[in-house]
Amino acid sequence: MKKVAIYARVSTDRHQTVENQLRQLQAVGERLGWVVVAVHTDAGISGAKGRDARPGFDALLRGIARREFDMVAAWSVDRLGRSLQDLVGFLGDIQARGIDIYLHQQGIDTSTPSGRMMFQMLGVFAEFERSMIRERVMAGLNRARAKGIRIGRPPMEPKLVRQIQEALAAGTGVRAVARQTGASPTTVSRIRQDMLPEQPVAAG
Repeated sequence: MKKVAIYARVSTDRHQTVENQLRQLQAVGERLGWVVVAVHTDAGISGAKGRDARPGFDALLRGIARREFDMVAAWSVDRLGRSLQDLVGFLGDIQARGIDIYLHQQGIDTSTPSGRMMFQMLGVFAEFERSMIRERVMAGLNRARAKGIRIGRPPMEPKLVRQIQEALAAGTGVRAVARQTGASPTTVSRIRQDMLPEQPVAAG
């Protein structure tokens, strides 16, 4: 008998209810002979949220880590999360632990050959999504450069740099200088490093 954990989630903007999802999944379980050992739910929580904001999903992940069941069942792939890249990572993690996934709406059951094929197709789409994101980011950067928009952090005001240098030269510590000037400790440390004399290269 296959031990199954059911996960259901609804967002605040959805008319679907957790109860509807559970009812459909439990009906599938009865038909396929599942033994439902855990039911985890998140109501009114977006799938874009991390596990710390989704207690039901967090409990599911803990059960996966302990291999408390053989399969995870969800009503739809988007109930598990919104990012395709994150979803494929999640599906890869559970398969690495020998746990299968059943997705009702997509008709995916990775305990079957056709389900495994569909799962592999998800990985192809995730890679496509990553490529598209990279292309959009690069195109956006190129457009910004063409318009003369500076990419990266704006340069510091020379007056502020001198103020930091004078405070450091007076022996004030990095964190104290950062508090006094409003600069980050990392920036103050970099300026202090620039103030240090270069070490002579030892003759070989």
